[in-house]
Amino acid sequence: MVTWERLGPRRLTALDALPGVALVLLTAVRTPAPLAVGLALLFGPPLAVRRRRPVPVLVVVAIAGSVAAAVGTAGEAVVFAIAYALWPVALSAPTRRAVSALAGVAAAVTAAAVVGATVPGLPVVPTPAGQESFAATPVPVLLYAATVLAGSWALARAVRARRRHAAQVAELRAGRAVAEERLRIARDIHDVVGHSLSLIAMKAAVANHLAESHPGQGRAALAAIERVSRTALDDVRVVLGALRDPADTAPSFTELDRLVGDVRAAGVTVDVDRAADLSRVPAAVRASAYRIAQEALTNVLRHAGPARCRLTVATEPGALSVAVVDDGRAGRGLGPGHGLRGMRERAAMHGGTLEAGRAPGGGFAVRARLPFTPAVPDDG
Repeated sequence: MVTWERLGPRRLTALDALPGVALVLLTAVRTPAPLAVGLALLFGPPLAVRRRRPVPVLVVVAIAGSVAAAVGTAGEAVVFAIAYALWPVALSAPTRRAVSALAGVAAAVTAAAVVGATVPGLPVVPTPAGQESFAATPVPVLLYAATVLAGSWALARAVRARRRHAAQVAELRAGRAVAEERLRIARDIHDVVGHSLSLIAMKAAVANHLAESHPGQGRAALAAIERVSRTALDDVRVVLGALRDPADTAPSFTELDRLVGDVRAAGVTVDVDRAADLSRVPAAVRASAYRIAQEALTNVLRHAGPARCRLTVATEPGALSVAVVDDGRAGRGLGPGHGLRGMRERAAMHGGTLEAGRAPGGGFAVRARLPFTPAVPDDG
């Protein structure tokens, strides 16, 4: 879509000059007198620079046009010229200045009508038979001029208000996009770093406890720390890569086996029930489901103590369901931490729901349902 601003100042000047030329020609046709054409040359050509010098152009056009109207020049040309010069002032000026401009123009045109109708010897240029003018029919012409000028001013103010509203909406959308991006980054960092650090902390505690009594197990724990650290570094690189290129590969259920293996290595028994066909689940939904499962398993590590949990992944028409249910300490805190909030936000992104709370038989349960529109089958 081409906007006026993209045309460039030279093209805009040329476009604005066309109405000025047309008004001069109109004056020459309606009142073919040297004085009328000469005055038209005063209020027509300045319109070419009305965008660059709106207030000076309006003053010149209003004065020259009012004089021309008083002496008998074609009233339509004068009214159109002033309305055309009034537009950029009403469009760009603050409200008080715009109102002052309209009042000044109205006063000038009214004065021209009064002078043309009352001063002896005017109009200098006789009005052709059958044409209205400030001298012949001052009231109708004045009302017509007031309607055109007020309409030009009101329409310009409406365009100004609409542009301001559009700019405010764009600013709000930009701020919302920034906030959503910050929230997404916070969720990704929390999920990646939180999960990995939980594993590292548990393995470090094991290594420290068994370093002297069971050196072999201590070295195994250190090896696990090294492996988890490298994996965490890779995950952080993926998150940072997504900041540079949103199209970067996001984590999906292809990494679920590694995730479950890390949790099992930390001492939690994980039973996996994953018979779902994810080929028609969009990648974004799979990535969110993976992060929800990752955070839920991390919470089991942090809060459930020695526990057993079941991870269930299932699909139904138009939805992907993920559930993590453990049999750990049922009385652990249920405060609204970043983890639960992040899981709910991920579910809400797809219009889904997430339920988290104590399981009926003890322990804790996290169940998420993410609606989706089936995608073209792939190898994900």
